[in-house]
Amino acid sequence: MATQIASARHDSHSTTAQGSGWSTKRIAITALFCAVAAVATLFIEFPLLPGVTFLKYDPSAIVALIAGFAFGPATGAVVSIIPYLPHIATSGGIYGMVMAIIATLSLVLPASLVYQRNTTMQGAIVGLVIGAIVSIACTIVANLFITPIFMGAPREAVVDMIVPTLLPFNLIKVAINCIATALVYKPVAKALGN
Repeated sequence: MATQIASARHDSHSTTAQGSGWSTKRIAITALFCAVAAVATLFIEFPLLPGVTFLKYDPSAIVALIAGFAFGPATGAVVSIIPYLPHIATSGGIYGMVMAIIATLSLVLPASLVYQRNTTMQGAIVGLVIGAIVSIACTIVANLFITPIFMGAPREAVVDMIVPTLLPFNLIKVAINCIATALVYKPVAKALGN
């Protein structure tokens, strides 16, 4: 009996326990995903729309999507949040950080939740489409409520930007993220031994 209790206690705290727990390998790979996403969001960014330089794309959401598909929604959520925390010290400040987290988390969570239930290419595509729709809706709503607070812009000005600027930018952004993820997920997951 004492041996069973000790064994159960060891398993519940083991960093190498398999299943739904966080193994040492999963923690290490999650940290690697976070590092790659942080580099992507801090050093690889560029505008997508001509003349709209304040909206910039970076490929960090691709990293978060791959993490979510390979290791589940919890890992995807971690990689959707932690790499953006340094944004608070950049020109985007807390506003840029909050908007980046909302955009990425709202894409990665639905996509990885759907894929977790159906780990086929069809499941991945359905998840990516649902994630894209949720992300676009969340970013538009977030812009309506958060942009006036942080940027001091009137809400009417933000509303006027939805169709010509915000919607096209977010459509292009999620299209790039989803297509790239669909193309590279399987080889990356195989390389990671997943």
